[in-house]
Amino acid sequence: MVEMLSGVFTAIVTPFGEDESVDYEVLGKLIDFNIENGINGIVPCGTTGESPTLTEEEHTKVVKFTVDHVNGRVPVIAGTGSNSTATAIVLTKEAERDGVTAALVVNPYYNKPTQEGLYRHFKAVADSVSIPIVVYNIKGRTGVNVETDTLMRLANDCENIVAVKEASGDMDQMKDVIAKRPEGFSVLSGDDGVALELIKNGGNGVISVASNVIPKEMSEMVSLALSGNMDEAEKKNAELAELFEKEFIETNPIPIKAMLAMKGMIKEVYRLPICEMGTKNRKIVEELVQKMNLI
Repeated sequence: MVEMLSGVFTAIVTPFGEDESVDYEVLGKLIDFNIENGINGIVPCGTTGESPTLTEEEHTKVVKFTVDHVNGRVPVIAGTGSNSTATAIVLTKEAERDGVTAALVVNPYYNKPTQEGLYRHFKAVADSVSIPIVVYNIKGRTGVNVETDTLMRLANDCENIVAVKEASGDMDQMKDVIAKRPEGFSVLSGDDGVALELIKNGGNGVISVASNVIPKEMSEMVSLALSGNMDEAEKKNAELAELFEKEFIETNPIPIKAMLAMKGMIKEVYRLPICEMGTKNRKIVEELVQKMNLI
C-alpha cells in the first residue's frame, strides 16, 4: 500500500465552461497532461477541484469520468469527504462503485467535532466500504485538527485507513505521525512547500496543487527525494519554491486555475464564492509564469 500511495498525486482542478458547467473535454486533457508527465495519481473532487460547489450529482460524475478516462494508468483517489458523516458515506460508496483506487476523506468542516467525534466519523466512513481511505487533515480549512493519537487509533482499528494527507502545517506533528504509524501506513504532504522536508523525515510523497501546472518538475523532484538523491532534490525544490509560495497568494484554487488559464489550458472560470484574483496579485502571478517560462 505504501508503494501504491507514494510519489506525486495531482489534486486536479475542475475546469468549467463559460456557463460554469463542468468541461469534461478539458478535464480529460488535464488528466492526460499529468499522466504523460509522470505523476503517480489523480485526485479529483478535492479542495483544488472546488468540491464544495459541485452538486452531489456532479461530484459523482466527475469521479466516474476520471476513473474511466484514467483507465487504470495511475491510481485515482477521489475526494469524498463532507461535514455530514451520512453524506460522506454516500459519496464514498458511490466512488467505490465507480472503481476508484482509494477515497480521500477530509475532516468534517464547520462542525468542529471532538476527537471522539472525529474518530467515529472516519471509522463510520471506513466501515461502509472496502476501498482504502486516506484521512485528509487540514485544520486551516476545517477548524479542527486530527490529533496523532486519534489518527493512530483509526489506523489500528480500521484496516482500510491506510494513509493521511497531512496539511496541518505542523511539521512536528507530521514527524510524530511518521514515528508512530503502523507498518504500511503512508504519510503524504498536503502542501507542496513542505513536501521535500516531509520526505526527508520519512514521508511518502505529496498530494500536489503545483503539479497541475508543472507535473514533470514535481515528479522529478519527488522521485529524486524518494530515491535518496537529496542534493538534486534540494536544487529542484529551490527552483520551484517561488511557485509554491505564489500558488497560495490567494485562496486555492484561484492562483493555480489562473496559471492554467494563462497557459491556455482552461478557461478561468470559478463558482462563487470563489472568484478571480485581484489585479495586484494577478500581475504577480503573470510575472512568475513568464519568469518560469510556463507560457
